[in-house]
Amino acid sequence: MVRYLKWAVAILALSILLAAGAVGYAFHLYTRPGPLQAAGSIDVPKGVGMDRVIREMAAAGVIDHPDVFRAWVRILGADRRVKAGEYRFPPKVSQREALGIVIAGRTVLRRLTVPEGLTTWQILERIRQTPGLSGAIALRPGEGALMPDTYLFAKGETRDAIVRRMQAAMTEALDRAWAGRAPDLPLRTKREALVLASIVEKETGKPDERARIAGVFVNRLRRGMRLETDPTVIYGLTEGKAPLGRRLLRKDLKTPHKWNTYVHRGLPPTPIANPGRDALAAAVRPMKHDELYFVADGTGGHRFSKTYRQHLRDVRKWRKIRRRLEREGKR
Repeated sequence: MVRYLKWAVAILALSILLAAGAVGYAFHLYTRPGPLQAAGSIDVPKGVGMDRVIREMAAAGVIDHPDVFRAWVRILGADRRVKAGEYRFPPKVSQREALGIVIAGRTVLRRLTVPEGLTTWQILERIRQTPGLSGAIALRPGEGALMPDTYLFAKGETRDAIVRRMQAAMTEALDRAWAGRAPDLPLRTKREALVLASIVEKETGKPDERARIAGVFVNRLRRGMRLETDPTVIYGLTEGKAPLGRRLLRKDLKTPHKWNTYVHRGLPPTPIANPGRDALAAAVRPMKHDELYFVADGTGGHRFSKTYRQHLRDVRKWRKIRRRLEREGKR
């Protein structure tokens, strides 16, 4: 009897040692560097469970012992639905690190950058061409309704979702700008501030000129003068769908479309682009001065003047500069 008891104890001890060894080996496989030689990724559709994710990870070479991985998933209680999206794994990622990435929902975030001054048509085309987004664009935002910015998104996010985020950002920025507007502006509504900001955005790319140019337009509005701004004419000719591709002609300035501020007084009926936050700020808090005119100076900036006589002199200087630049461009 004693002999049998000794054998039973020995067998139990051996079983414990073997089990401990198996657990230790499983833990070694779980924590050691994995087989992935270069960074890899998997796509997780909506509504899938961990079993599908494990199959995808094994197929992508992220893990080489899926049964061990699955066992640790169950031990840790991580067997649940996973956040949809794209997951990226670094080279030699261990099973433990890979599981942490998945259960934390650390999906890859992509970037969509929309610069200031694009028209709504141009922005929607950019969104349509952005890889990683899904679905067609069903929304029809108006001109000036989308905030230029850099937007982060997970693979599979819908294009309409991006458009909604851009609309919400513009609404918030416009509300904030309008709330901080200067007193006695010749602007009656937020909509008019948005229209003016879009013109300022198209007139200059220099941050230190925005408020000054907005001041010129505000001065002209107060005096009942036509704004006479070229970007509004271009918008009417192209409907915001393409660059004009040529220099404006005298006949263009006489074309009686509704955006032509050489023909019509006041602001045009809609924005002509999607302005950024700085242009919005300039439109509602313009620089105070007596200037009524400006023209390009050949360096990317502008010459400003208070009188039409000085403006004509500045225009002649600009035309000489433009002819010289055109000659140099042909060489």
